[in-house]
Order: sequence, then structure tokens, then C-alpha cells
Amino acid sequence: MNLALFDFDGTITRGDTFSPFVRFAVRRARKVVGGALLIPVVAGYRLNVVPASRARPIVARVAFQGEHAESVRELGRKYASDVIPAVIRRRAMDRIQWHQRQGDLVVVVSASLDAYLRPWCATVGVQLICTELEERGGRLTGRYCHGDCSGAEKLRRILERYDPGRYPLIYAYGDTS
Repeated sequence: MNLALFDFDGTITRGDTFSPFVRFAVRRARKVVGGALLIPVVAGYRLNVVPASRARPIVARVAFQGEHAESVRELGRKYASDVIPAVIRRRAMDRIQWHQRQGDLVVVVSASLDAYLRPWCATVGVQLICTELEERGGRLTGRYCHGDCSGAEKLRRILERYDPGRYPLIYAYGDTS
């Protein structure tokens, strides 16, 4: 059995799913107030001054702090079933299915959120390593459980869960370094 690792946004999908999910899941009043608070972060991101790995946690905090965890998970399930299928790259799904037919272990490794990636991955039958929203007492804190799952953090989490020596071949698919 080989190991096949897939990035999600831009690799399996045609672009970003994080920002559209925030727009999909956040209540209108919070969007208005939060949008005003996030103007410097969004501007910094668009000007390449603030990296995505720093912007996403700030956006998530403003968007989800204090929200009922189950409500956000339900919105994540709806997003996974109703929105994500329209942005999936057919070639990426063909490649995932090819690996599955070969008996390979397929894992999505993404900085995107567990709220929608977990149900999507369950439907497709692949494992998941991703950014997870922290929950306490049934409410989201707005923080991430283990930080933003991007860059070197992706590699750290992969190595934490999988022993590379166990796999004859390791495939890695992504649209960025």
C-alpha cells in the first residue's frame, strides 16, 4: 500500500473554499461587524503583507468565536454536500479514485476547516489532516486546536500520524510549494 497525500484548495478544488465557507456560515450581522474589523487583515493579505497562515486564524476568530459548534458543523455538512461538489476538479477526483482502486491510503492534508472537510472526506472515503476549530462547552472559541495546518505544519502532522518508512511510494499532490 502506498500513501497518497492531497492538498485540498486549488488541488482538489478550483480555488479557495475557506473564504466562501466563512461567507456561507457566518450570520449577516456578524459579517457586517466582523467585516469592518477585518479590513486591515484582508487588505494586508491582498497586498501580500499578511500571509494566509496568519490571516485565516484571525478571520476564523472573528467569524466563529462564541458560535454553537453543532450549528457550524451542520453548516459545514451542508456546505460539503451542496457547495463543494460544484468546485471539485474532475481530474483530481479521478486520481483519488485511482489511488483507492490501487489500495493506497489517501489523505487530504489542508489548511481548510474540519467543519466541512470532515464530512466531505467521509463521503469520499479518504482520511483527513486539517485545521480544526476549537470547541469548549458546545461553543467555538474562534481558535484553532493545533494551529493553522499549512506549510511546515502540514509536514509535521503527516509525520506525526504516518511513518514514511511503511510505504513503498508516497505521492504528494498540491498546487503550491
